[in-house]
Amino acid sequence: MKNLVLFDDPALRANLLPFTFTRPVADLRVGILTIAEKWRNLSQATVSFLTQGYLQGKFGLPVTGSEDTVYVNGAVCPSAELLEQVQQLPVGHGLEFEGLLVALHAPAAEVPDIEALYRYAHEHTTRETDQSLVVVRQLWDIFKLNGDQIRVDFKLLTQGRTSQPITDEHTRVYNLGNIFIEEGAKIKAAILNADTGPIYIGKNAEVHEGSMIRGPFALGEESHVNVGGRMRGDITIGPFCKVGGEVNNCVFFGYSNKGHEGFLGNSVVGEWCNFGADTNASNLKNNYAPIKIWSHAQEKMIDTGLQFCGLMMADHVKCGINTMFNTGTVVGVGANIFGAGFPPTFVPSFTWGGADTMVTYRLPKFFEVAEAVLGRRGLALSSEDRKIFTQIFHLTQSGRPWDGLPV
Repeated sequence: MKNLVLFDDPALRANLLPFTFTRPVADLRVGILTIAEKWRNLSQATVSFLTQGYLQGKFGLPVTGSEDTVYVNGAVCPSAELLEQVQQLPVGHGLEFEGLLVALHAPAAEVPDIEALYRYAHEHTTRETDQSLVVVRQLWDIFKLNGDQIRVDFKLLTQGRTSQPITDEHTRVYNLGNIFIEEGAKIKAAILNADTGPIYIGKNAEVHEGSMIRGPFALGEESHVNVGGRMRGDITIGPFCKVGGEVNNCVFFGYSNKGHEGFLGNSVVGEWCNFGADTNASNLKNNYAPIKIWSHAQEKMIDTGLQFCGLMMADHVKCGINTMFNTGTVVGVGANIFGAGFPPTFVPSFTWGGADTMVTYRLPKFFEVAEAVLGRRGLALSSEDRKIFTQIFHLTQSGRPWDGLPV
């Protein structure tokens, strides 16, 4: 298998909004790696995406070639056993799992888009896999699966490699053999407890003084755990983030900052987000009842069946100092939240305001802020990014009931 194309399952993609407004399903981070990175590392194949039309320009056209192209559901986390089954698929054959199309070996010419892929699968042979698969079906699966996926990715990334040493005499370590430090990482006067799961510290990452980290935990490249940070386990902090305060069972995709005090638990944070000082998010209802959250797919509140569920924050969201998020809050792309009181448990994309009033965050102002935010990292907002956010602005306009004005 030379080429592996990760496709967006339409139903699962809808369930995973608002995160999949701005990325293919397989670009979601669960564990240390994104789903695409897991497949790339495990298979050593050329991996590409078959995603929504407005995203394809940024993420590239699928890499295809003769009969060596296999299409795999981007919501499925790989395993060695599943990879072997996928590699052995003859042309015109596919795999299913509990009614879900998992993989399909098809000539590239027959699959110009996702609709054609499902049509081809329907017209050809598929069989049920005998593997029990890990599938990201709902928003909350991202943090629920995270601890186990850190363990899987830790083995994948560290097998046969030697960790950099921890040289700081004031850092206390438990179960050193379950800790892996990449080149250039810095750790000063911290506590690392890997008895409960592995701890992975990425390239050029930094754990600041007084930090307490409990595994499973992953810190991405160039990211920081700020002074005194309390990381309580099952946490992934993606690349180029700064995170402090008290955090439990959360995933930060990358390029986001929660630099100050405040609690965040059982939550998922997209890219280019920023938390004002002392922002807190509830993850448990006062009556201990199961938590409901907003579903973009069903356009209503749905029951997660979970007792603990915090904040789902999409890309490019900012919130002001002392913001308070209720249990099970979903915040769409590009929202800017501020003011006293609790914002609604569903904040539509491109919302400006909070509990008292909400208006539309117009694209010119959004682009101005996004350019400034990316510029601080030496990056630029590309023309493709502008096209994507413009498309999302239009796609989500019906979710802003106050917004009857044309762009």
